[in-house]
Amino acid sequence: MGRCVYEGIYDPADPHADIHGFRSDVARLVRELGIGIVRYPGGNFASGYDWRETVGPVADRPSRLDLAWRSLEPNTFGLGEFMDWARLVGVEPMMTVNLGTGDVTDAVDLVEYTNTPAGTKYSDLRRSHGAGGPYGIKLWCLGNEMDGPWQIGHKSADEYGSLAVRTATAMRRVDPSIELVACGSSHDRMPTFGRWEATVLERAYDEVDYLSLHCYYGKSDDDTVGYLASADAMDVFIDRVVATCDHVATLKHSARRLKLSFDEWNVETRVTEAHPPWTLAPRMSEDEFTAEDAVVVGGLLVCLLRHSDRVAVACLAQLINVMAPIRTERGRDAWRQPTFYPFALTARHARGDVLRVEPRSSTPVSSVVRGDVEPVDLVATHDGETGETVVFAVNRSTRDSVELDLELARGATAVGEHVAIRYDAAGTPRASRQHQLDGRHLRAVAPPGSWSMLRLA
Repeated sequence: MGRCVYEGIYDPADPHADIHGFRSDVARLVRELGIGIVRYPGGNFASGYDWRETVGPVADRPSRLDLAWRSLEPNTFGLGEFMDWARLVGVEPMMTVNLGTGDVTDAVDLVEYTNTPAGTKYSDLRRSHGAGGPYGIKLWCLGNEMDGPWQIGHKSADEYGSLAVRTATAMRRVDPSIELVACGSSHDRMPTFGRWEATVLERAYDEVDYLSLHCYYGKSDDDTVGYLASADAMDVFIDRVVATCDHVATLKHSARRLKLSFDEWNVETRVTEAHPPWTLAPRMSEDEFTAEDAVVVGGLLVCLLRHSDRVAVACLAQLINVMAPIRTERGRDAWRQPTFYPFALTARHARGDVLRVEPRSSTPVSSVVRGDVEPVDLVATHDGETGETVVFAVNRSTRDSVELDLELARGATAVGEHVAIRYDAAGTPRASRQHQLDGRHLRAVAPPGSWSMLRLA
């Protein structure tokens, strides 16, 4: 989509490009961001994706019309280039198969190409393309947003559920070790939300490992408090999908506990750019994020951590230029947007176990969209190897600071780091000394409209 790949991670014409065309400055920031997995090709593009046209000599690959975004796809960046880039930045691939215009055979052949060592048609084709060993892709999405009428080849829940079962069964015949993600609703405002999940899972529950969730959060009615409380909506969304999964498990008398893959989530400011159709890498959804957006992203990360007993995969959408924490322009160093910082700090320091945190507060704060909301949302993690406890907190009140008064079950010896991002400031984390630790008792101040992180040794 847009300039995520072309002019994003891949731009041979840019001075930062290495011999493979990958922007080295972007690769450095991706490593700093700390992501562990990248979904590819992902999104609406996946429903028209023909993987066979993306492999082999670049000169032999066709240029095609991308029907999802009405842009040009030259296929100069293909499957092999993605796997090379994934190794370069140290991430695991999460591959999406085309169940829009594609079929079971396309998916099966792709698993053979990527995961079979040698001696078959497509494994030997991969070897002839220069990849001697298998790619070993373990995590696979069975299509993308197949409930959406905007999707090329979209389907009813009955149609998709049946296709997902057939595709999953066949893919596992090639490689029984793979894990599979079935499509949930495109978002929780879809008219079929809930019924879609139940219908699909009644068919595919025993054949898949995850169910997907997608949602994007934006500001409405100039309601800053409501926007800062976007995680409340994510909480409800996750709880409802979990309830549906467990209901189907009960109906099927299944002991399996399905996990969730929140494989598209982000904030959006609904930036649109007019561009002529069938052009390469048009500018699309290149949001200029603010500190306010960063606080919301921090809050959504708090929510995802709190639900990590069921949310096992979560993918910020997207990585470069398109609603992204990293931006590029040709000839200029890539730069971080404010949303980069809470993600990078959470990825770096949220390790080990997510702790049970039961906050109590006195007075709610009012919002236009969400009514009264709790002023503070927080979560904590504990790393058994290092002994470090990390607290992540969001103060939704834009008027008042909040004193966090924390009782620590394990105790701590020192505050190793305390940083905060305020919604009305520059967007970069600022060090804070507004804390006091006494063994098992921590007091810290969360500024108005802020995301905070405290690392306790």
